[in-house]
Amino acid sequence: MAGKTVFVTGGAGYIGSHCCVELLEAGYNVVAVDNFANSVEDDGVATALKRVEKITGKPVTFYKCDLLDRERVMKIFDQHKIDCVIHFAALKAVGESMQLPLQYYKNNLIGTINLLEAMKSTNCFDLVFSSSCCVYGDPEFLPITEEHPTGNVTNVYGRTKYFIEEMLKDLSKSDPKWNIISLRYFNPVGAHPSGLIGEDPTKEVQNVMPFIASVALGKKPHVTIFGNDYNTPDGTGVRDYIHIMDLASGHVAALKKLQTTKDLQYKVYNLGTGRASSVLDLIRTFELVSHMKVPFVMKERRHGDIVSMYADTTLASEELGWQARHDVLRMCEDFWRWQTMNPNGYKSETVATNGNGIPEKITKTPFTNGNHVNGDGVKASNGH
Repeated sequence: MAGKTVFVTGGAGYIGSHCCVELLEAGYNVVAVDNFANSVEDDGVATALKRVEKITGKPVTFYKCDLLDRERVMKIFDQHKIDCVIHFAALKAVGESMQLPLQYYKNNLIGTINLLEAMKSTNCFDLVFSSSCCVYGDPEFLPITEEHPTGNVTNVYGRTKYFIEEMLKDLSKSDPKWNIISLRYFNPVGAHPSGLIGEDPTKEVQNVMPFIASVALGKKPHVTIFGNDYNTPDGTGVRDYIHIMDLASGHVAALKKLQTTKDLQYKVYNLGTGRASSVLDLIRTFELVSHMKVPFVMKERRHGDIVSMYADTTLASEELGWQARHDVLRMCEDFWRWQTMNPNGYKSETVATNGNGIPEKITKTPFTNGNHVNGDGVKASNGH
């Protein structure tokens, strides 16, 4: 695999940047594009990717590019010998997708079509697609296998992922040269252990771990938990949280599968831990790691929230030789390191910390109550 060139869309984003680390360390060359809809730029420079270069000591070729700009996408493919593609780029806020459906359909579907046409025009047929467990909708059974029905999706963002999957299936049937893997992510959290890259939302914080961290840092007053009367061990909803670096290594495993199985055509794999974790578990584990109190308030269930969702990852283990290695305690530790080193995300310089890894300027009273769970399974808010 060494020396192969991977084209990474959305490469400056949260998942894309961590995946670039794994790709470079596995010996791949990386050409990345991003339009900075979900990532931070500094005069057209991808801040996260500059830090990726610092982590790996290897260069990333980067272009500021929107996949809706078909001519520019084509031009970049003409400039490089691309061997395979990992497609992360998408608008991805669930709530926003319900308010701006046309924007989501246009960006996610047409952008993907432009990418596929550029691939075909340059005889590049190996693709790893960033999909989502939300294509399963409200689970009919748990844990969720890849054979679970798809399509009964509850939001526009999820429907774009479902439609793209269907499009990729049709494409692979139309021409046997296509070799495509869709990876259905469960709930990525955490950060690179260096603390140099992590999740830095460019819009209002919605994902649960950045929100919990914002509360721990004193930026928000409390975490809101929607529903404490579900049929779960502590009444709050549960999800399958996966460390971002485990997710990234799953992409390298998928690329190796594409390279060694030329008649794959189209295949789907779940990427998760297979362990269910509640929102209260996650908060308690984050308190244990951060030594900070994370206040929360309970509110009524939200319409459309799913009670429980976690993966069966047997197929990825058997066919990709991949499995998640990190537990929720490690997820919280790595994310807290990222947040304390970068309290304002990529917009801030590294700050001095005390012995607990907490920034010196944070004056909140540490939380010392020892009643915590360990980090084998922890979950985020019910809305994921």
